[in-house]
Amino acid sequence: MSVQGSIVIGGGAFAGLALALALRQGLGPEIPIIVADPALGTRPSRDPRATAIVAACRRLFETIGAWDDVRSEAQPILDMVVTDSKLEDATRPVFLNFAGDVAPGEPFAHMVENRRLIDALVVRAEAEGIDLRATPVASYDARTDGIEVTLGDGSVIAAGLLVAADGARSKLRERAGIVTHGWEYDQSGIVVTVGHERDHEGRAEEHFLPAGPFAILPLTGKRSSLVWTERRTEAARIIALSDEEFHAELEQRFGLHLGEVKVLDKPRAFPLSYFVARSFIAERLALVGDAAHVIHPIAGQGLNMGLKDVAALAEVVVDAARLGLDIGGADVLERYQRWRRFDTMAMGVATNSLNFLFSNQSTLLRTVRDIGLGLVDRAPPLKNLFIRQAAGLTGEVPRLLKGEAL
Repeated sequence: MSVQGSIVIGGGAFAGLALALALRQGLGPEIPIIVADPALGTRPSRDPRATAIVAACRRLFETIGAWDDVRSEAQPILDMVVTDSKLEDATRPVFLNFAGDVAPGEPFAHMVENRRLIDALVVRAEAEGIDLRATPVASYDARTDGIEVTLGDGSVIAAGLLVAADGARSKLRERAGIVTHGWEYDQSGIVVTVGHERDHEGRAEEHFLPAGPFAILPLTGKRSSLVWTERRTEAARIIALSDEEFHAELEQRFGLHLGEVKVLDKPRAFPLSYFVARSFIAERLALVGDAAHVIHPIAGQGLNMGLKDVAALAEVVVDAARLGLDIGGADVLERYQRWRRFDTMAMGVATNSLNFLFSNQSTLLRTVRDIGLGLVDRAPPLKNLFIRQAAGLTGEVPRLLKGEAL
């Protein structure tokens, strides 16, 4: 016998909104879905960042009806090159080149500006009748027969399931007593959008420098989004520079292959860390996205890992509802946790290893990694496997990530 009640999602960014739309599609209008987040009161979104949406997650957005609204603003990544050099090196030889589609006419990733995608998700959620509340989840009381959720505006909702999609500093995770394990890196990611004279032609570049990766990610038009990793003290120094001094630091790393470079917004530095929640679930509570895990951006998989959580949780909840089971029951939530936790741990190990291997001054490690990159570049089957892995199409893939509706 299924427990009657709403589904409340605490957090209205990518993960929360995408989950709400996936659940509405799979469950229909009978079960009310509420998304609660103070940021929903800020329209349009002001998020200055951009994100690489891998092929599997693009399929998810397409299946829940949100992709058409951003398609014209999404820049396909048609090619990617990887270099390994020192900052002062005159040339940056390419050790690895990824090109090709995961399916005919389907690039392995697209770059999308966060604000455009969030706004599209909000518009779609409103059209689907999802209840958007510009207030946080203040507290909750979980019981065997349901969960009572109190919002910041004082309203109380009787729910069958509460989802924590409220970010890395999740208050809902903390209230549930779920601890995390991980560490802070002595690195920050500088994020800035630049314009350039020549067209990038859909090419992404990842330059591995001793302080960390310097990624040039193509946006629509003659623009690129930069994710620039430095030691924390150095990052703080760089973003405090005058415009002229910052431009000099940028040009030294960016190079002149795309002509003159112009900074289009204010550079921001974000401290980098790694953590995984010891449990992705509690009584009638499921964690998704950054509330469950945060990984190093070296592989560009952070947001996509959260969207895999969304696809898996939506599938297990919809399957349970169709079988007449309790959608917030322990067995249902445990299935979600088993599905996602191993993949999350594996990706965490991979990104930590990549960061250690590439973010250092060791000549020996540089020689080893360059030989390894060269071998991969000369092995098409291995390269194709890496592309499919990066695109999110390996392992036990949820239906939404295959482009199949729930």
